[in-house]
Amino acid sequence: MLILAKIVVVIVALLHLYFLWLEMFAWTTKAKKVFRQFPEHLFEPTKTLAANQGLYNGFLSAGLIWSLLIQNPVWQVYVALFFLGCVAVAGMYGAVTASKKIFVVQGLPALIGIALLLLHLFL
Repeated sequence: MLILAKIVVVIVALLHLYFLWLEMFAWTTKAKKVFRQFPEHLFEPTKTLAANQGLYNGFLSAGLIWSLLIQNPVWQVYVALFFLGCVAVAGMYGAVTASKKIFVVQGLPALIGIALLLLHLFL
């Protein structure tokens, strides 16, 4: 169970590294293809806002990667749970305020990771 949970943590961390790249470095290019519902004329004026959002995604990714490097197995799980919880809340908020797709892409993988880690702790 723990191996599967760590795989999910890696996947979520990689997703957030992708979000970082997309929002910080590819907002006016590749992001236009990803965020098709966003009006094209607003990409350039919102470039710095997107970069700020990308930086936060980078922090989430860094926390998840850090959790995998912690030697103490209990703290490793606790730190992963914290950062996955942050991702899950962000995914739920995004689903309510922007698009349901955000929950599927961001929130659901985090919740799966949380469930697997909790199963590991309590089984």
